[in-house]
Amino acid sequence: MNQLLVVFSTMALIVLLSACGGSSAPTSSGTPPKSMLEDTPSYDPRRGEGKFTAEMLNLGAQLDATMAASGETIQGVKCAACHKLTEERLVGPGWKGVTTRRNPEWIMNFITNPDPMIEKDPVIRAQLELCLVRMPNQNLTDTEAREVLEFMRKNDEGK
Repeated sequence: MNQLLVVFSTMALIVLLSACGGSSAPTSSGTPPKSMLEDTPSYDPRRGEGKFTAEMLNLGAQLDATMAASGETIQGVKCAACHKLTEERLVGPGWKGVTTRRNPEWIMNFITNPDPMIEKDPVIRAQLELCLVRMPNQNLTDTEAREVLEFMRKNDEGK
């Protein structure tokens, strides 16, 4: 029984380590190597891959407290197992500052459409090499994703 457990654990570790693939690593500045950037010439790194655009979101300067509260609930159920609200990495990167580093449309596209973005976004691919785990598609509705975005904005404002 113990030998079976050792064999299974070893195979699982091999699969996990080989899942990331590729040999390119981010440079010390955090910028992906040029070869990664050349892999996706038509990809827009400011918007991401998906249906959301800045014009569609039309975020106001004021936070929507109701949406943020709903987003906090969703975060607690679907996101908290992998993401901390600080800058500290858990399984995935911490959320603090994400709305200052990324455009709202990029965030919305990633949380509603993670698989194509993981394949095309060089920064996400570099992050995957650090975290070793792909973000799963949580099947959020557009409304739920917008509520999570509003909670992220609230988290970044510290309110």
